[in-house]
Amino acid sequence: MDSRTSETRLRIDHLRDALAANDVHAVLVPSSDPHLSEYLPERWQGREWLSGFTGSVGSLVVTRDHAALFADSRYWAQAEAQLAGSGVQLEKMTSGASTQYMDWIARTLKPGEVLAVDGQVLGLALAKALGAALSRAGIQLRTDLDLVEQAWPGRPGLPKAPVYEHAAPHAVVARADKLARVRAAMASIGATHHLVSTADDVAWLLNLRGSDVECNPVFIAHLLLDAQGGRLFVAEGKVPAEVAARLAADGIHLAPYGEARAALGALAAGARLLVDPRRITLGLREAVPAGVEVVEQINPSTLLKSRKTPEEARFIREAMAQDGAAMCEFYAEFEAALARGERWSELDIDTRLSAQRRKRPGFVGLSFATIAGWMANGALPHYRATPESFAWIEGNGLLLIDSGGQYLGGTTDITRVWPIGEVSDWQKRDYTLVLKGTLALSRTRFPRGTPSPMLDSIARAPLWAHGLDYGHGTGHGVGYFLNVHEGPQSISKAVAEPAMAMEPGMVTSIEPGLYRPGLWGVRIENLVMNVAVETPEHNAFGEMLEFETLTLCPIDTRCIDASLLGADEIAWLDSYHATVRERLLPLVDGAARDWLLRRTEPLDA
Repeated sequence: MDSRTSETRLRIDHLRDALAANDVHAVLVPSSDPHLSEYLPERWQGREWLSGFTGSVGSLVVTRDHAALFADSRYWAQAEAQLAGSGVQLEKMTSGASTQYMDWIARTLKPGEVLAVDGQVLGLALAKALGAALSRAGIQLRTDLDLVEQAWPGRPGLPKAPVYEHAAPHAVVARADKLARVRAAMASIGATHHLVSTADDVAWLLNLRGSDVECNPVFIAHLLLDAQGGRLFVAEGKVPAEVAARLAADGIHLAPYGEARAALGALAAGARLLVDPRRITLGLREAVPAGVEVVEQINPSTLLKSRKTPEEARFIREAMAQDGAAMCEFYAEFEAALARGERWSELDIDTRLSAQRRKRPGFVGLSFATIAGWMANGALPHYRATPESFAWIEGNGLLLIDSGGQYLGGTTDITRVWPIGEVSDWQKRDYTLVLKGTLALSRTRFPRGTPSPMLDSIARAPLWAHGLDYGHGTGHGVGYFLNVHEGPQSISKAVAEPAMAMEPGMVTSIEPGLYRPGLWGVRIENLVMNVAVETPEHNAFGEMLEFETLTLCPIDTRCIDASLLGADEIAWLDSYHATVRERLLPLVDGAARDWLLRRTEPLDA
């Protein structure tokens, strides 16, 4: 395409017109919305619309002369391909939590120049760090401008899909009980009001769900609680009358979505407002009057929803079994098709696997876009095949499939790697070293309250021993029929915070990987739950936790180099496969049953 008429270049030119019209010198467009969501409704996909980069994480900075997209290693190959010819330069960040773009802005702009960023989508904690970095460089910050709005003709409006209730029996804790627990936390710190702005917190607390965000069953809203009631700020018409009536019975009344800032501004002097600085935007914080005392702490709901109850755990196990059965049906179909000489693409894998999940009881939708990566595409951790760009599954090598489902009783996320044709010794070595990392962490016991980042190195150690590593985190929290990525725990290289303490009931992924650009990728992922374990000395040295592996699907043993595994590792894998067989056999028959029996045979040491 002629660079003069490149759509991306034209859009950035329009943005630069807005820069000049408002007398600012640069704009930061984060991957964010007013609820600081990871996955964004179309209205707030400005970074993607402007740059053409479709990754879920990244920050775009546009000056009058330059444009740069900041992304971490999960997206480097993808970004390089999507930014080619756009005039947008890729700046490679060393981690997803990097603030490298702040340093770039400070170097690129001159003292006295102005950076704009929409304060309505800028997190409060991030705003503080950005303001400090710019102040040191003598750069001014404006947060009262939405330059994306000025540059984006026909920008999508608010999502209109209706809200629905997450009902019993799967919603095992009543809305009134959840509200009472949050109000008890408010009372413990003397808070008279509490603003909940993150979509998954609102959905969990009110036992409501929606479809405003692809693959995440949430809806766009703010919730302002006081000691007796609360107001849910949501687009008009989204909440059915019967649901609104039940909310009102629990003291929650509806208000127009756009009135949240005004409601904060109307808080009386002497009020004490609880907000989570990592889960509220600067724009909302600035609406709070000076006479209102603000307490900054983690949302009580964020901590509460991360700790699944025993009843929720029972439904999660059922969802995992149904998901595992769907996987058996798919893999049996897939392997039989290849044996018949059928030609499948990465797109076919997505379609056929999703179709099998849709047959399972309680299935609502996918928990994220399926990643089916054949060979070199498997080396892209967040790869997604499209009709314009996909690979056929043919020849010899490794096929990586990362997928998951949303069920009324839980959220699943699983990655498996399968051999197609002949697998080389090098590929087997990579696969086995990643598997050793998965096994090492899965078998770990640790004191209750251990900061989750401390566990990260356990999964990396088998790879580190061979000079290998991976750029993403080892594990993320997972919601209960909610977001597939959920805090506060994170098994990663993140700097540990008190809220990241591991507690019983938390569901987390374990997913070490190894990626060889242009060749293949390996990632083996299970979801696990923290459970209490009795120690030989009856907890004399404190309570201990271990992981219950929730995911139920065979780990392919044809890729394993058994010489790299110890007897204890083989025993764990055989025991896992025995459990998978026992739990899934009642749910499958025919070819899927035969496939399950083959793939759960003990490893021949």
